[in-house]
Amino acid sequence: MDYTLNLHGRLMDFSEPQVMGILNVTPDSFFAGSRSQTEREIAVRCNQIVSDGASIIDIGACSTRPGSEPVSEAEESARLRMALDIVRSELPYSVISVDTFRPDVARMAVEEFGVDIINDVGDDKSMYRMVARLGVPYILMSGKPTMREILLDFASSVQQLRDYGAKDIILDPGFGFGKTLEQNYEVMSQLEELQVMGLPILVGISRKSMIYKKLKITANDSLNGTTVLNTVALMKGASILRVHDVRSAVECCNLLTPLLPSPHSPAI
Repeated sequence: MDYTLNLHGRLMDFSEPQVMGILNVTPDSFFAGSRSQTEREIAVRCNQIVSDGASIIDIGACSTRPGSEPVSEAEESARLRMALDIVRSELPYSVISVDTFRPDVARMAVEEFGVDIINDVGDDKSMYRMVARLGVPYILMSGKPTMREILLDFASSVQQLRDYGAKDIILDPGFGFGKTLEQNYEVMSQLEELQVMGLPILVGISRKSMIYKKLKITANDSLNGTTVLNTVALMKGASILRVHDVRSAVECCNLLTPLLPSPHSPAI
């Protein structure tokens, strides 16, 4: 789409879709292959994400898998500080997103480490004021179950964010959050409707239960299903794919991009 993010003065455009690689510094994320806890594991994982072609590293330090108990804010901050120190040392110019629902954790990540994007899967509206104050792009997720409710939710939340002074907003329809298996697929089938908002769309379905429960397999066996749904998402207007398996997602983007409408093509 024809949209550009301002990342501390650097520009990222979405004329072609982008891939966000997941780095979890947690012991309990649902997909074991995404967990990196030691300094060595974190260094290897962040370098792998970039070498495989991702343009964004998304770091999470508090699991939000269904049924999990969030760690304390102090523990989340300690994990993030360790990981961010390593990633900034290994890849000083990489674009980093932090996956957190806590405003003070977001503030720490931006002020201490220059994090570029806040990826929020919570529903604490105090985060709106914080990201507006920090002046960084914000990924807004909706846990609503239907596309109609998601659109209404986004319309209200985007207006609040704009009122506070937030500039760059990315929309995440929240696959796996507040939705039944069937509702996840209904939202995917209507994903193109989000384009009415005129904002980039992030899709995060990588190895989620909507894939492995539907196919009666495990998260470990869900790469093929992930690629299928990522392809559908790109065809319906997704600008960012948030994934565990970066190389597969990058190949998906590279193959599909020539087939997608150019953002500068005249309307028919």
